Amino acid sequence: MSDTNRRPPSGAATLRADKTAAIAEAVLDELAEHGYGRLSMEAVAKRAGVGKSALYRRWPSKQRMVIAVVSELSVALVEEPDTGSLRGDVLAALHAVADWLTHPRFSRILPDLIAEAQRDEELFQALARCVGEPRRARAIGMLDRAAERGELPRDLDRELALDLLGGLVYWRVSARGAALEPGYFERAADMALRALGARPHGE
Repeated sequence: MSDTNRRPPSGAATLRADKTAAIAEAVLDELAEHGYGRLSMEAVAKRAGVGKSALYRRWPSKQRMVIAVVSELSVALVEEPDTGSLRGDVLAALHAVADWLTHPRFSRILPDLIAEAQRDEELFQALARCVGEPRRARAIGMLDRAAERGELPRDLDRELALDLLGGLVYWRVSARGAALEPGYFERAADMALRALGARPHGE
């Protein structure tokens, strides 16, 4: 019998998708309202309308629960842009970062998690591994395609390029709290292209 058709052993607990979804919503609400430091498994269970054991059947700790829920939604919000041109891809990427940072929940959750991570090395590493790295990995393809088209140097420092693209929006939105006024993304994209040494496709 294949793994996909194998039934769980008699008496084994099955994780109901609706309960998992309710717990995830409760985690996000608790993070947005109270922050990571004050979040508790008891509060999440009460908000989700489940027993605390339902949480521990899914995750062994508060940190693992938070990282799993935050990473699932954060990575899902990333779509690898492929517009056919580097400028189009950069514009799409900048908009995607802004959408993430201004998300009704994440605009309140992320600053708190980042602050907590500065004091908690394990949380810092978990966020980098489960949120930062998967999001960056999806953006690497944009740079690789641009290099294949001749729009970017093949020896481009991709890590630095991703820092530049993400930092343009992060610094403005999260660090400065400045508005993303009309034309900002176009100006930011053009500045980024100059900094990356981009050249028009086919030149």
